[in-house]
Amino acid sequence: MTVRVSAPEVALREYGPAVSVPLGTEAGRALAASGILQSATPDPGRDGHWLLRAGSRVGAVRTRAGTVVRIMPKTPVSRLFFLLGFSLDPARAWRDSEEGTVDTGAYDDVVPALAHAVERQIDGALRQGVLQGYQEVEESALVVRGRLREAEQIRRHFGRTPPVEIVYDAYTADTAENRILRAAVERLLRLPGVPGTVRRRLAHQRVRLADALPLIRGQEPPRWQPSRLNSRYQPALRLAEAVLRGTSPEHRPAGADPLAVDGYLLDMNKLFEDFVTVALREALSELGLTARLQDSHHLDLAGLIRMRPDLVVRTGDGRTPLAVVDAKYKVEKADGLLNADLYQALAYATALGLPEAHLVYAAGRLPERFHEVRRTAAGPEGRAVRLYQHTLDLSRAPEQLLTAFREIAGQLAPGRKEGT
Repeated sequence: MTVRVSAPEVALREYGPAVSVPLGTEAGRALAASGILQSATPDPGRDGHWLLRAGSRVGAVRTRAGTVVRIMPKTPVSRLFFLLGFSLDPARAWRDSEEGTVDTGAYDDVVPALAHAVERQIDGALRQGVLQGYQEVEESALVVRGRLREAEQIRRHFGRTPPVEIVYDAYTADTAENRILRAAVERLLRLPGVPGTVRRRLAHQRVRLADALPLIRGQEPPRWQPSRLNSRYQPALRLAEAVLRGTSPEHRPAGADPLAVDGYLLDMNKLFEDFVTVALREALSELGLTARLQDSHHLDLAGLIRMRPDLVVRTGDGRTPLAVVDAKYKVEKADGLLNADLYQALAYATALGLPEAHLVYAAGRLPERFHEVRRTAAGPEGRAVRLYQHTLDLSRAPEQLLTAFREIAGQLAPGRKEGT
């Protein structure tokens, strides 16, 4: 007999302990199949309950059965948005204050803070009016306007006029920028957990953007190019794109299987990796070095074992690799040793022929440590490979975090003092 229990809302914490919650079979199976949680299994000790444990994804989702699951991040929400903002736009980083934080209001949960931040950014972008631009329009008309589409005219209306097939440039608010902002607003209005006051302000922004066509489910957001004309839109656009890229089954192509869940999630593993690589790239550029993100290499000579380290540091001309870096959103073990990570770092250094590799963790007991590994017993002059482990405290102020990256970048630069 299937036990059906209504559970309107479940609160979990990122990488927290498993929680036993009353959950219907349909909702439990949907969560287990979605891959959103680290684990979702029936509770063997309690009928009608499921054991749910969150992993690296934070945010909120709603199942078809109506159950809402909220996953709180370990990192303060304002700091989380700084990481996101810096990853997408390091030059601006959505800095609304000296601390480098985005305006998340008084909200300490991901979805309410995100909705508030998006609405505030869009309101600022539209303060001088809705951006308009020229768009090429193709249509059938009773009068000639613009240019005649001769091929279409012959194919559709050979031997009779009107109508005529024309193409012309229209000055309109139906631009890529406005479509993206409207799509983000409509996405947020469908999410669970958006406060009523924020929801009303978002609905007002949707009215202001009504002349932009809505995006179809599964359709990729249109491309836009930064320019002087849309400079006031750019912070809002980058945040809106982050909303549209948020992990959600809603973005499955049209015609796919029915949705199991809907919502907005941020993968903290990916967010931390993006932040580390972008911040190091910016710090390395100040030292005249280049950095390649997700640079593809092979461990074996046959080219069968592909490797994609998060970041490879190179000389200013980009030709010579100097060091390799991998970001790990995890906490060190009590002894500071994460053997699989060290093996991976050693493989990177070996494949690239480098004397060192670096691992950057989201937290740890020591700010830095290193291990020396003999490459081979018959290696040149007994040369060892150094594996560095760096740790970051994400609760620190943004400027302190960026200073820590400049210090790490200094160690990646050639000519540093031995042992530092």
